[in-house]
Amino acid sequence: MGSINRALKKNLADPDNALDIRNLKYLPRWAVLLIDIGLVTISTILTIFILLDLSPLQYTLLSYFEKTLLVVSTNVFFFYVFKTYAGIIRYSSNVDALKLLLATVGAFSSLLALNYISLLFIGEKIFLVGGLLINLWISFSLLFLFRLGVKQVYEYFKIAHKNESLIKTVILGVDENAISIAGALDIEHPKRFKIVGFLTQDSHKSLRILDKPVLRHTQKVSQEVKSLGADAIIFSENTLTPEEKFKLVEECLEHDIAVYNAPLVSSWDENQPIAKKVKTLQIEDLLEREPIQLEVQNKIDQLTGKTILVTGAAGSIGSEIVRQVAEYNPAKLIILDQAETPLHNLQLEVEAKFPDLNFKVIVCDVGNQKRLELMFQNQSIDVVYHAAAYKHVPLMESNPHEAIFVNIHGTKNLADLAIKYNVGHFVMVSTDKAVNPSNVMGASKRTAEMYVQSLYHESIKTNPNSTKFITTRFGNVLGSNGSVVPLFKKQIEAGGPVTITHPDIIRYFMTIPEACQLVLEAGAMGKGGEIFVFDMGEPVKIMDLAIKMIKLAGYQPNKNIKVRITGLRPGEKLYEELLNDECKTLPTHHKKIMIGQDVVRDYEMINDKVIKIIKSANKLKNDKVVAKLKDLIPEFKSNNSSYERLDNVTELRKEQKSL
Repeated sequence: MGSINRALKKNLADPDNALDIRNLKYLPRWAVLLIDIGLVTISTILTIFILLDLSPLQYTLLSYFEKTLLVVSTNVFFFYVFKTYAGIIRYSSNVDALKLLLATVGAFSSLLALNYISLLFIGEKIFLVGGLLINLWISFSLLFLFRLGVKQVYEYFKIAHKNESLIKTVILGVDENAISIAGALDIEHPKRFKIVGFLTQDSHKSLRILDKPVLRHTQKVSQEVKSLGADAIIFSENTLTPEEKFKLVEECLEHDIAVYNAPLVSSWDENQPIAKKVKTLQIEDLLEREPIQLEVQNKIDQLTGKTILVTGAAGSIGSEIVRQVAEYNPAKLIILDQAETPLHNLQLEVEAKFPDLNFKVIVCDVGNQKRLELMFQNQSIDVVYHAAAYKHVPLMESNPHEAIFVNIHGTKNLADLAIKYNVGHFVMVSTDKAVNPSNVMGASKRTAEMYVQSLYHESIKTNPNSTKFITTRFGNVLGSNGSVVPLFKKQIEAGGPVTITHPDIIRYFMTIPEACQLVLEAGAMGKGGEIFVFDMGEPVKIMDLAIKMIKLAGYQPNKNIKVRITGLRPGEKLYEELLNDECKTLPTHHKKIMIGQDVVRDYEMINDKVIKIIKSANKLKNDKVVAKLKDLIPEFKSNNSSYERLDNVTELRKEQKSL
């Protein structure tokens, strides 16, 4: 029997065989209708034979052929009324069964009514009532079993033609979303998952859903998953806190249980196969924190009906600021960046998502002062979000003059023009690398912070209503261009190795939308001159991050995917800080935003040194540029860099004398 079964599978699943089930997408409507007519005809003939065997007494007003034709015609009419032939058989559901029941009961009721009309006007019935009941039962059973049989045969051979086993999976949750996911995955073809049960935190006794057991999740989710014979778990609940989810995932990964995430069914794209929507849990899902509750009215007051400029708009942070600002219906949104292709892509996105938005796209380098001034002359700008910056530490360590051109000179250009053209608010996006900088990039951003802060305090001496300069400072952003998470993903997809600069390196992380929400919030609450510091949550050890990402991808670290230590890059720290030793913090109305009270330096001194730094950068003398940065920022101590020698006071003085 087993050999016959295997041979049948081979023949029917053979791609070269005409009976290959994969070649049959679905039965056309006319074919389903013909089959249904045939089944009703068979039902009527069977009914006649049963009645002849039970009783010799039969009504003879119509012949057996005429009776059969009448029964079949009536059923066909109700098939048409309820469109029982219109669905795809392999996706038949309870609704299709109900339509069949209504069609056959409708035909029975009509024939019964015709029977008594005949008795009333002609004096003789056409059918035995018992015969109509028997025909109703047989016809519905045949029609229903036909559909059920097609579903089972289709599923059997769809699985048979796949040369891989299904992933036995447990779904976490028993809400409507979880049940919808289980039902959808059960009928999906080709199949990827076999749902073997559900886990829930609620108390249930002997409960089954979709004929699958439901276990109460208590302490060890890994044991409960294994008890159901599963190798994977699908997260479907949104009731879990990030901390609870993180704990569950850690346990699953420790016991080699694959973890998948399913979005809300309401958000699914109908054009995408269901199994593809259930994806391996991403590290971003674990690093996310509780949603931020923000004040809306203050941002409405600042953004709605105003002209807003976003620099660095094609970048990760800048583009998200554009999306969020666009939601507040500004009078005009100016989108500025020097990266042509990403800027073009953003333009297409904004046109599609915000068709009524008045916006202008400008290709411009923030170091181009003349072009910027022309823009400020032609546009009455109310708010500037300055996100344009060079941010890659090793690259800026090798090209310090470029960091000066963009991060310092570009910021000075925009800040000076903001004062000149009476911009209301100027919000600068900074970085935790500006605190006690160990690299050129961080030092350039700290210089920009110092400049705008001192400029604000200088400008309000003569004009209390001058531009309000506000700085926002935060750490690494998940998914941003060049950040560690996308890099690790690419390395894992390529088969490794995953490269880490140091086993003890730690970083703070924040999602892009979260960071930009806080930027808008800080910009709206700022009174001028503040450096807002964001609560970044708990720091993450990069080695642990890499290990989890490898496991989430279904691999074993240092077995399937190697982890390689490459050594600290030039200018790189083991850990980042959000405040320096001299800085104190003040709370704000938002628990995730604090005000860092840095020492404000004299504007004339800062401006003089910034101009000298820019002049040195124009001469493309790297050591001279870095030396002047160190002179301005005494806490700037190079790490793992060729510029460490400039930290030696003697070397620094020699360098300064040669300038």
